[in-house]
Amino acid sequence: MDGFPVTISFTVHWSELDALGHVNNARYFTWFETARIECFRQVGLAISGTPEIGPILAHTRCDFLAPVRYPAEVVVGARVSRLGNTSFGMEYEAALADSPGSAVARGEGVVVLIDYASGAKIPIPSDLRGKLEALR
Repeated sequence: MDGFPVTISFTVHWSELDALGHVNNARYFTWFETARIECFRQVGLAISGTPEIGPILAHTRCDFLAPVRYPAEVVVGARVSRLGNTSFGMEYEAALADSPGSAVARGEGVVVLIDYASGAKIPIPSDLRGKLEALR
């Protein structure tokens, strides 16, 4: 997972398979979400409780490159791809642990920073911007 500062591993569960015997496409978004939340945790973005400001996922997508079958160990990498004024982009890559250079899926997301009380987008504070920059 070269180029991805955050990586996490998952064991594929039997229950994640669809009727065709490979991991259901919705699970990839869950894997990406878990990697994204780990990024948030590392930069100190509040993801639980009642924070005043926090992240909202505005867009996500996934390109499915190869099926994943049971049994398997999957590694997912995440990184910040761009920093805007009120939002930042993220990129994800999933690979089998025994073939980390061969992606099974790639994805992207856009995260917007929100003031929860007003529901308005807010500029990314400079201290958070620096921490997000470190995840590029």
